[in-house]
Amino acid sequence: MQVVYWGTYDTGKPRTRILIRGLRENSLHVIECHADVWGGIEDKSQVSSWLKRFHLLFRWLSSYPLLVLRYLRLPKHDVVIIGYMGQLDVLVMWPFAKLRGVPIIWDAFLSLYSTVVEDRKLIGPKHVLAKLLFVWEYLSCRAADLVVLDTQAHADYFMERFKIARRRVGSVFVGVEPDTFPVRPQASKQIESNEGLTILFYGQLIPLHGIETIVLAAQRAANASLRWIIIGRGQEESKIGRMLNCHPLSNLKWIPWVPYEELVGWIHRSDICLGIFGDSDKAGRVIPNKVFQILSTGTPLITRDSAAIRELLGTEMPGVFLIPPRDPDALLEALNSFQEQRPKLVGNALHRNVTKNIEPFSIGNKLIGLIHGLQKTSIDIRDTKS
Repeated sequence: MQVVYWGTYDTGKPRTRILIRGLRENSLHVIECHADVWGGIEDKSQVSSWLKRFHLLFRWLSSYPLLVLRYLRLPKHDVVIIGYMGQLDVLVMWPFAKLRGVPIIWDAFLSLYSTVVEDRKLIGPKHVLAKLLFVWEYLSCRAADLVVLDTQAHADYFMERFKIARRRVGSVFVGVEPDTFPVRPQASKQIESNEGLTILFYGQLIPLHGIETIVLAAQRAANASLRWIIIGRGQEESKIGRMLNCHPLSNLKWIPWVPYEELVGWIHRSDICLGIFGDSDKAGRVIPNKVFQILSTGTPLITRDSAAIRELLGTEMPGVFLIPPRDPDALLEALNSFQEQRPKLVGNALHRNVTKNIEPFSIGNKLIGLIHGLQKTSIDIRDTKS
């Protein structure tokens, strides 16, 4: 099977890299037809300068003529995959894929409408831009033969919000790059339950991550044996800065940014890592990159309970603590529980029953299953029409 990965997809995010690698590890021939538009832009919502926005828009739109020309010259293939962020890519590709008789799979990964309007609340739902975003994504969903999300909970949202038939929506976990996030070294000494903890959060400071919950927990703990490390910046950094200015914490360290390849070192040096704690609907239907990365290293994890996380994790997993969203007290209780269990957890290979399902080979295999399902559905529809 030959697959074309086409468009302006963002290779700076692990999602697309993992999918392409997973397909290749499953012996599929993947042809990349790509223009790098998003390089160096970690948080697209934080591009605040109008000059930078115009330059980005020009670079984005001007990439399409050459991309289309390159596509039309490609050899025969079985499917076109549009990667994240492909809201415009899928509309541009639609007539040319139809011309070549090839189905389109769009790895939507997230909804711009949900992110901008419902989760981050950057504009209200009645704003003209919100309505334009909705119509744009509604049309994008119809240009694709199959829309792929990261969890079934997220897929259900797309089906309901954008009125997509169930057979045209699928889900594939984000997964992890295991060579970048290897298993942590085993402790060289016995750990006591009363030893201090190093607690790590890393990620964008956006509402979905619920960073305010972490800061409130740190402020309420007043416990020098808890050392908090926050790595990240983003939409809510000024809010977090004000909270820390009003109530400074000597045991909390805030680092604005570290290179991607250095994150694993911070994870390995931490006793426990934090996931997300936001209470938005979106926070309940996604599993962020860092959860997969933390699980891959075998590091204990605290994150919010949700329908999405239950798709990945069992009800009882040593070293995993699921708590209600936006609840600093529940976070502190989870830390206390971990402290009590810590001597038994250290030295054990945590999360191994999960990690085999989130490595690129398994992720690619799941996507291949969706491709085969799409091909079968297309054949059944043609047979029905004939």
